[in-house]
Amino acid sequence: MTKRKQSPKALYIHIPFCTNKCYYCDFNSFVLNGQPVDAYLAALEQEMERTAGLLPPERIDTVFVGGGTPTVLTPAQMSRFLASVKRHFPVSGDAEFTMEANPGTTEADKLQAMREGGVNRISFGVQSFDNRLLERIGRIHSVDDVYRSLELARAAGFANLSIDLMFGLPGQTPELLEGSVERALALDLPHYSLYGLKVEENTLFHTLYERNELPLPSEEDELAMYVLIMNRLKAAGRRQYEISNFARPGFESRHNITYWRNEPYYGLGAGAHGYAHGLRHVNIKGVQPFIDAAAGDLPRLTEEQIPDNEAMEDFMMVGLRMLDGVRNADFAVQFPDSTIDGVFGTVLRPLLDAGLLERVEETDGYGYRLTERGVPLGNEVFGAFIAVAES
Repeated sequence: MTKRKQSPKALYIHIPFCTNKCYYCDFNSFVLNGQPVDAYLAALEQEMERTAGLLPPERIDTVFVGGGTPTVLTPAQMSRFLASVKRHFPVSGDAEFTMEANPGTTEADKLQAMREGGVNRISFGVQSFDNRLLERIGRIHSVDDVYRSLELARAAGFANLSIDLMFGLPGQTPELLEGSVERALALDLPHYSLYGLKVEENTLFHTLYERNELPLPSEEDELAMYVLIMNRLKAAGRRQYEISNFARPGFESRHNITYWRNEPYYGLGAGAHGYAHGLRHVNIKGVQPFIDAAAGDLPRLTEEQIPDNEAMEDFMMVGLRMLDGVRNADFAVQFPDSTIDGVFGTVLRPLLDAGLLERVEETDGYGYRLTERGVPLGNEVFGAFIAVAES
């Protein structure tokens, strides 16, 4: 059985509520005030029950609850939600169970509910250790909230903690970023994610950008920020295992590695994506439309069968985000009777010649990975495979 035919061992669940909408955010999220949260949780359980019935899970090794901000749920709602997950999905005893959180939304009683419900990893959306920058990007937490939330999480027994930082923000300089990175590293966390700002449509930042009112750093400064991040995290003993992610050995995000290996996963909740048996789906995005749809059937917006050639391109594009790269042995498991060289030889050659990729010989075959020069130019590499997909 190929991995394209396996039942997923990874589960993503979307909680779409937030305290406010950040200026850069185009995620499927809605301001919490006035939302039918309890009705949403009931609809989500209906989707869990139907999904588990139609595509029975054998074992769940990773769970990721994202948003939105899942930690805006009350402790009672949190307990109810996490109990429903365990009721319908056989979460293994050694599973990685991650929940996203915003600083300032994790009080002690909520953290206790999370621990009792099985959560063992928290990813905090910190973004910056500069209060002026936080205000400029529409975050409502302060740096003090960051420290307090991490202290509470550790007191509650959470050791597997991660924070997100952003670079390339309006008015941000390499010096300002360096200050945030130093303060982040002083926390001595096992995992850090550092993302460059992307100005997405349907955001306040996009409107400002169109008016030429968004003072973004130059491309040279943004590259300098990325190089600074790589150097500082490496010096602090955090291995860069993916373009934007750094961890102590053993603390890499197992759930996200599922995505980067192009392996199947359940996707539940408003706007969630899922991928199983070669079928990719996107759920209905609006909260009330999702609730209404889940009352009668699976709340699908779109559903499509992904042909092998497109799945192969996805395998390369997402797999090369990992610094270990892609292995032909893994490719053959997903696509029997095919090889990376046989399918992508004409794409790989110019990338090898340009010094962006390198071939790796292994005991069970070969693979490809980004070179040191190729890491900062990763989008150029991935774009080569997108061009193939569109030709």
